[in-house]
Amino acid sequence: MSEVQEAVVLEEEEEEEEDPCNSCGTGEDEDDGEPKICRACGDRATGYHFNAMTCEGCKGFFRRAMKRNLRLSCPFQNSCVINKNNRRHCQACRLKKCLDIGMRKELIMSDEAVEQRRALIKRKQNLSLSPPTPPGASLTPEQQHFITELVEAHTKTFDFNFTFFKNFRPIRRSPDPTQDPQATSSEAFLMLPHISDLFTYMLKGVISFAKMLPYFRSLAIEDQIALLKGSVLEVCVIRFNRMFNPKTNTWECGAFTYNADDMTMAGFSQQFLEPLLRIHCMMTKLNLESEAYALMATMALFSSDRPGVSDCEKIQNLQEHIALMLKAFIESHRPPSPQNRLLYPKIMECLTELRTINDIHSKQLMEIWDIQPDVTPLMREVFGSLNE
Repeated sequence: MSEVQEAVVLEEEEEEEEDPCNSCGTGEDEDDGEPKICRACGDRATGYHFNAMTCEGCKGFFRRAMKRNLRLSCPFQNSCVINKNNRRHCQACRLKKCLDIGMRKELIMSDEAVEQRRALIKRKQNLSLSPPTPPGASLTPEQQHFITELVEAHTKTFDFNFTFFKNFRPIRRSPDPTQDPQATSSEAFLMLPHISDLFTYMLKGVISFAKMLPYFRSLAIEDQIALLKGSVLEVCVIRFNRMFNPKTNTWECGAFTYNADDMTMAGFSQQFLEPLLRIHCMMTKLNLESEAYALMATMALFSSDRPGVSDCEKIQNLQEHIALMLKAFIESHRPPSPQNRLLYPKIMECLTELRTINDIHSKQLMEIWDIQPDVTPLMREVFGSLNE
């Protein structure tokens, strides 16, 4: 196919509807009263895609151009002004603009990853469409006993007030003026040591939580490790939501308060922080009970498609069993209303979004470690092997 033919194909496909599974983007932004503008062409943006705020058209154009390794050339002087109306006139300058605003080829999901995400979404949808519990029905004694054990394990392994979070490296939001500048020149991310200690503290709690679950202990040790490594970030986000203040967009952890700027100073970019804040706002609006949080965390833990899992059928059955318990709990503890009727599908939507956030986190963490490998051995063990 010639360069001209390839450019024509790009133009023809631009009108096609984009599959959200193809993107590591954050999707539609919540309406906060401020318009979101595509940094490539100026059209209405739908979120961060491949590390930049773009519209659906530029997202699809960049993905197709990168996957085909097109060699485009500008018929003028490589200085075309790209806007909403003429963005299809010069593919070369449009691609250059996409790269200039920070769009990155390595964030394009592989065909295998796309298929895995599609399968995950389909499975979540099937769980959402499972037969509802009859109105007014109560939990079975077995379900009630399991949920009680679950909440007990959740409470015992989560230090809500961070009372025992000690011996951590100090919070550093600005350089220490008393230190030699050369001594700190290698510390690109001032908050990384402290955030690493904070997250390691959370990791230990999640590991203890999983070990208290009889269903988890019944699995082979290899599957236990694979499930923990694959889900620990998602479970931590679910737990941290109890600390989140949506009015200030901060996490209030006892005597400590953190915000997105702290995460930026630990090396994370908006491509991770934007969906992270949004998922916390989404979950906070659901007003979940302790039981729902614990069930949600357990569903994230028992995901059969994590890398390295062998007994997929058993783990998938466990997840479906827990999903039915979550549905039964909601329908037996929430009064009938349109809002409560949609609560279970919304929780499933949050779990799906957490998978995307998990993928972005893993990629960014590797990039951060390449610059400043200032992490704990436990974090290296948990996250290092996911990207090998």
